[in-house]
Amino acid sequence: MSGEINIYGVFVPSVLGWMLIAFAITTGLRMLLGRSGFYRLVWHRSLFNLALYVIVLGGTVSLIHWLQS
Repeated sequence: MSGEINIYGVFVPSVLGWMLIAFAITTGLRMLLGRSGFYRLVWHRSLFNLALYVIVLGGTVSLIHWLQS
């Protein structure tokens, strides 16, 4: 597996693509949690959102590595 993706001669780290996927998933989860009223139970919303993003990013990277194996 290459650590970079070639886009018209520009080498972009593959982590950037994984981060964009994780951001899209996290945005959907944040909207879902906001509509369900879950954020009333959270002490610090920004820290919770950051932790949620890190967890989703880790899951995304693990899933991609598992699929490539």
